[in-house]
Amino acid sequence: MPFSKQKLMEFPRDVVVGHGVIDDISELCERVNLEGTCLVVHDEMTKRIAGERSMSFLSKNHDVHDIVVERATMNEMRRVKRLAKKIEADFLIAVGGGTVIDIAKLASFRYEVPFVSVPTVASHDGIASPRASIKENDAASSKEARSPLAILADTEIISKAPYRMLASGCADVISNLTAILDWELAARLKGEYYSSFAVALAKTSAESLLENAQFIKPGIEEAVWIAVKGMIVSGVAMSVANSSRPASGAEHMFSHALDKIAPGKALHGEQCGVGAIMMMYLHGGDWERIRDALREIGAPTTAKELGVTKKDVIKALQMAHKVRPGRYTILGTDGIPKEAAEKLVKITGVV
Repeated sequence: MPFSKQKLMEFPRDVVVGHGVIDDISELCERVNLEGTCLVVHDEMTKRIAGERSMSFLSKNHDVHDIVVERATMNEMRRVKRLAKKIEADFLIAVGGGTVIDIAKLASFRYEVPFVSVPTVASHDGIASPRASIKENDAASSKEARSPLAILADTEIISKAPYRMLASGCADVISNLTAILDWELAARLKGEYYSSFAVALAKTSAESLLENAQFIKPGIEEAVWIAVKGMIVSGVAMSVANSSRPASGAEHMFSHALDKIAPGKALHGEQCGVGAIMMMYLHGGDWERIRDALREIGAPTTAKELGVTKKDVIKALQMAHKVRPGRYTILGTDGIPKEAAEKLVKITGVV
């Protein structure tokens, strides 16, 4: 691939993680030189959990407006962008989970102002990544957005969210291990651009969760600290690559395929975790280590635990390679035949 002398790498300038740090939101904005009018984006629940509290602190130094969103769709993003333009917002603050953060990061990117990520749950690595998963025409797609200028993760708030969300976020980060193998494969066989630095970050974030799986349990605030750090590093890896490659491979394509076949059954990270077990087997790697870590954390490792059938998983495996045709993975360009998919789910214990 031709050498390029120009590449954008955008990173968070300040990252604050800890107990009760939501009260420091105004000071954080001051440190990163955010002034003027602020638009807080949240949903109905996160507005009560942390949005109103954030606004009360922000109002001391900023002209604060807010908007409640429902789903991560292009229409919702446009609604946020219109309001930002109307009030001449100087920056956005996303207070919520993946839906809220994805809408805010894309709206801020399109409106060309910075945004601050304030996660109330940690269900995937989108809290720090430069990509947004947005639905358009009933299909989810990964869109170029921007990394947050700053991140404020209150472990007290996140630890009170359903533990399933945190386990899902851990599974999402652990699935980096198969994503980077797919990227290495694409670099060798297709000459695709490859960043060893981005891979090192993505692998480090995944390994940190594997090594600390025994400490990631419900009701333990330290578990949130461990998980969130991994998610932030994973997001930075994507910023270094200027691509989702270090954190999204065949396991994510399997997840997106399953979304089409059996929508609403499981969380994104949960599906990626199960996908990672199977893709690591195809790569000839230590898939049992991934499975055991997911079990230790309490994330699904089987189709039954995902709430889907054997037929759903087999079909998703067969169509996964079509989800992102331009992204080469262990599934190749033609996918895997039904017989191979049936053998795969049996050997790995997914079914």
